[in-house]
Amino acid sequence: MQGRGEKHGKAPTIATSELKMGRIFLEHIGGSRMFSCAGCDTILTNRNELISTRFTGATGRAFLFNKVVNLTYSEVQDRVMLTGRHMVRDVSCKNCEAKLGWIYEFATEENQRYKEGRVILERALVTESDGLDQSGGF
Repeated sequence: MQGRGEKHGKAPTIATSELKMGRIFLEHIGGSRMFSCAGCDTILTNRNELISTRFTGATGRAFLFNKVVNLTYSEVQDRVMLTGRHMVRDVSCKNCEAKLGWIYEFATEENQRYKEGRVILERALVTESDGLDQSGGF
């Protein structure tokens, strides 16, 4: 391999997972009670988006949310769950890439269709804390 200053040298090969370029743009959803990634404290959603606390994930208790921000999504996977067959994508933190849960893309059972487009966050993988009170002034 040629040195750095030599012309026509090839750049060293770097694995894609090691290469971080640019900035990660994160959203803030607002609210008075926030749910964040337990690994890096990136804000994900708020208590107003919580639909149900009666779900179970790989780590135990899990919550169903209407809207969650600052996520990345895996490819669609076909999974048979306790409530039937679903097409889902795993969701990870956009900032630290920790797996946090999944999003329902499609439910084969009619009575499970309310989950479509909604996100499960595993309770052990997120933290809940006070957010900003948006009713007051500066």
